[in-house]
Amino acid sequence: MTDVTLNDLGPVDYLIVEFPAGASNFTGEMAEELLSLVDAGTIRIIDILILTKNDDGGVDAMELSDFADLGPLQALEGELAELLAADDVEHLAAAMDPGSTAGVLIWENLWAAPFAAAARRSGGQLIANGRIPIQAIIASIEADDSTTDEGD
Repeated sequence: MTDVTLNDLGPVDYLIVEFPAGASNFTGEMAEELLSLVDAGTIRIIDILILTKNDDGGVDAMELSDFADLGPLQALEGELAELLAADDVEHLAAAMDPGSTAGVLIWENLWAAPFAAAARRSGGQLIANGRIPIQAIIASIEADDSTTDEGD
């Protein structure tokens, strides 16, 4: 991240993926997909954090640097900013179920960086953004299909 000026940054997003107790199946597929996005220049990883929520509600947070064997993610470890503070971890873990593990990923959208920089140079500023959950899109399409079928 040290070679990037603040004026050139693209939009930064985060996501949290929760794995309920006993339901994780880490095969390396997620790491491969993540590295594909990095290698294609689509995103730049800013931080990755692994959270474990104990049965009593306590949370343990680990950075990638805390793991001995990172496999293919080893290439990313030296580039991470370790951006999240203890308060951030507490806030992010609030939605987790006890006994679960979650991965927190923060990334810069490199594909949007030139547009974002141009907007800032033009005096613009981002005032809102959001995501539409895929479940909501599927439900909307299914509802539309149902209405179309009833109209036939």
